[in-house]
Amino acid sequence: MRKVFLLAVFSLLTPLVMVFSLSLLYSSLSQKSSLVASNGNSRVAYAALPAASGTLKANIVESDARKTLVREFFKKYKSELLPYASEVVNSADKYGLDYRLIPAIAMQESTGCRNAPKDSHNCWGFGIYGKKVTKFDNYPDAIETITKTLATVYKDKKGLETPEEIVKLYTPSSNGSWQKSVTYFMDQLQ
Repeated sequence: MRKVFLLAVFSLLTPLVMVFSLSLLYSSLSQKSSLVASNGNSRVAYAALPAASGTLKANIVESDARKTLVREFFKKYKSELLPYASEVVNSADKYGLDYRLIPAIAMQESTGCRNAPKDSHNCWGFGIYGKKVTKFDNYPDAIETITKTLATVYKDKKGLETPEEIVKLYTPSSNGSWQKSVTYFMDQLQ
């Protein structure tokens, strides 16, 4: 008898609970649609994200990491070439030369220009032997000329690209210390 009673209660209450649930659902949906209509935007039923007020914005600026590396390298060694880091990389790119070579040779030859001949703008020992000193009007001219010479004469015509190869023409009397030093400074720019 108990089973029959439970079955009867279940049969009567189930439709009532379903009707009540559906009416709550319908009233809930009608309230949301009236809110959407009152906002004036009938296409958005629900927005999980807050409005854009208080958002952070950032501008991403593309920068060549090599220029930053060269700049930090010159800064570390207190070189007069610090303001010309971009010219070093741009000139190397222009002539297809390893961008690390010009700063490394400057460090080997003049400790980053600190021991360069006065008013020569020649930190690379380029064309300096005996009493002869090659002078440039400014550092950008020197960077351009030396990079172009290393690329066109040393690399393109003679196939000399690495410090071990370049030393044969650049400073043939070196006992091996020149290329070791240039390689050491180039390794710091990686």
